[in-house]
Amino acid sequence: MHGIPSLIQDLALILVTAGIVTLVFKKLKQPLVLGYIMAGFIVSPNLKFTMSVVDNANIRVWADIGVMFLLFALGLDFSFKKILKMGIAPIIAALTIIFSMMMIGITISSAFGWSTMNGLFLAGMLAMSSTTIIYKAFDDLGLRQQQFSSLVMSVLILEDVLAIVMMVVLTTIAKGGSGDGEQMMASLLNIVFFLVLWFVVGLFFIPIFLRKVRSLINDEVLLIVALALCCGMAVCASLAGFSSAFGSFVMGSILAETIEAKKIEKLIEPVKNLFGAIFFVSVGMLVDIQVVISQWFPIVVITLAIILGQSIFGTFGFMLSGQTLKTAMRCSFSMAQIGEFAFIIASLGLALGVVADFLYPVVVTVSVITTFLTPYMIRGALPIYNSIERHLPKVWISRINKISDIAPTNIDRSGNNWKPLLTQMAVNTLIYSVLTIAVTSIMLTFGEDFITSIIPENIAQPLCAVLTILFAAPFLRAMVMKKNKSEEFKALWTGSRHNRAPLVFTIIARGVLAIIYIFYICNHLLDYSNSVIICIAIAAISAIIYSRSMKNSSIRLERLFIQNLRSKEIAARASGKRRPLFEGRLLDRDIHIAEVEVPQDTLWAGKTLAELNLAKRYGVHISSIHRGRQHIHIPSGSDMLFPGDKLRAIGTDEQLTMLNTILQQEQVPDNMEIEKHDMQLRSFAIREGSILMGKSLITSGLRDKYNCMLVGLEEGEDALSTVSPTYKFEAGDILWIVGEDVNIKRLAEEI
Repeated sequence: MHGIPSLIQDLALILVTAGIVTLVFKKLKQPLVLGYIMAGFIVSPNLKFTMSVVDNANIRVWADIGVMFLLFALGLDFSFKKILKMGIAPIIAALTIIFSMMMIGITISSAFGWSTMNGLFLAGMLAMSSTTIIYKAFDDLGLRQQQFSSLVMSVLILEDVLAIVMMVVLTTIAKGGSGDGEQMMASLLNIVFFLVLWFVVGLFFIPIFLRKVRSLINDEVLLIVALALCCGMAVCASLAGFSSAFGSFVMGSILAETIEAKKIEKLIEPVKNLFGAIFFVSVGMLVDIQVVISQWFPIVVITLAIILGQSIFGTFGFMLSGQTLKTAMRCSFSMAQIGEFAFIIASLGLALGVVADFLYPVVVTVSVITTFLTPYMIRGALPIYNSIERHLPKVWISRINKISDIAPTNIDRSGNNWKPLLTQMAVNTLIYSVLTIAVTSIMLTFGEDFITSIIPENIAQPLCAVLTILFAAPFLRAMVMKKNKSEEFKALWTGSRHNRAPLVFTIIARGVLAIIYIFYICNHLLDYSNSVIICIAIAAISAIIYSRSMKNSSIRLERLFIQNLRSKEIAARASGKRRPLFEGRLLDRDIHIAEVEVPQDTLWAGKTLAELNLAKRYGVHISSIHRGRQHIHIPSGSDMLFPGDKLRAIGTDEQLTMLNTILQQEQVPDNMEIEKHDMQLRSFAIREGSILMGKSLITSGLRDKYNCMLVGLEEGEDALSTVSPTYKFEAGDILWIVGEDVNIKRLAEEI
């Protein structure tokens, strides 16, 4: 292999070994992750009898890229809206399990006399079960459709999110050299600030960008754009003091809310698999059999701690979340292993140089053991429960199951408007505060220097103050005025006079906070006394609140953000499906008979072969049509074509190429503004002078002119009656009409 760079040699050795080993593991029906780890052990310098990787440093770089793409893919499959829909039950279970397993990890580390950092990182490793391994085990055992498996997957999603946060906190603690509460709180606040900033800004600009370039993007371009956004956010996260993996996860989560999410996830799958395999191989390369043998006792202790800890504390956590003992045991026994995040956290500790070298092979060995035991743990949950039920008195079982009754799964919030109102106000204040601070930081860091460089300082600083306040004005106004006219606010205001003072206080408190932000800006840039600056701040916030242009700007920005946030759901509804369908692929065979597939959006759908006249137009002959299990040989001119049909065409290479080209061109064009086609249901009251007055359903033009449909005529609060086509509308009739948003608005303007 003379002249070949060591990186190519190493890559060839890794992929060849991984390919062979993973084929064996696939045959044995074992997780491929274990195959990658075994391949890494085979090519590592620790095994003297096989070829070894030449340059470990290069492999570490590739492994870091693998972690980045793994978390990017995880983010693409993640949605904060999913978390919000889960309710409080999975959160209770996840937090209970994580806290308990972390305490077990710290206790084990302390018992063996390991350092504090070893204990913290071990705690993080033990707290995270393996989503990949559990999903694979459920699939192999045929349990994915059972109710308890969905509970487990909900908790695993939360664990993955908390693992990302844990990585950031551990990185901050490792760099600072201490783990006191003040530092951890500062790290968490830093995480919250950048998460809110990146998500809000990302969800505002990225969907707009993708919408603008949608007509220019094909699969290749979309893959490059997605990877560019991933790497760009990874760099931003590194510059902000976080890990590149954290930034990749954030960008994946942002793209998960776009219409292109599923397509991006499919496109990056091969990239993720390649670099992810290299990462897991690098995990196996760090396993030293001598260390494993010398550390056999900690391995046994940690393995038992995971199995018993997850079984006991996991069961308790799921019971606190509202599950019975039987369901809780099935859930917790499924989670008795560690996996990919344990490797990532261990790699992070090694990269930061804060964990001992022996800890990595110990954790990998424990992961391998617990992974092999996972199917047996899942199968053993029911027999163990049945044994407990037989040996314990029924009264005890009943009392144990009553623990689930304390879970706040069904809270009656009727009549209580304070909690949702204050929650919404707090969230809005947090978001708009982060945006205001970000704008202020950018202007005071870069804007001030730029303006000062082109105009005199005595003019530059007041100008910078005015510009900073103007840029932050939409956020400041929203912070003060948002939710002041909401249904909850109105209900509380009219419900009791005692509510009015607290409600006014919420407005004043947010107004004072906005004044503080303006005061800080002016105090930094203007050389005035505090009293003058306070007056300027009060005047500025008053002008912002009463400015109609600021109100319109604030509302417009918020509506655009909400539209971007909901664009994925709108597109799914407008296209009649919740998830994008897999598009047919053209199967060209370079022979005298070529097979082509009719695209899903073809304009040829429903047309006969005689109408298409392919022989005369393109010189090709259709010898057969394959439609699912139906095979139409030597079709006649009256046979129709449908989307998904596979056509066997006979012709020359040039003729077949032309047929393929025309078939791909003659399709329904992509809808570049699919977000505008959301369906709405709205009621209309017929008044004197209405254009529908005295008209029947046939002559009203609801379908022909407005492209809307009459659902029914309202009778009472809960009843709708069907309308005869000859019924003439009268004053007072309340019609319920469904149609696209733009058509409903047009009808409302003219009715």
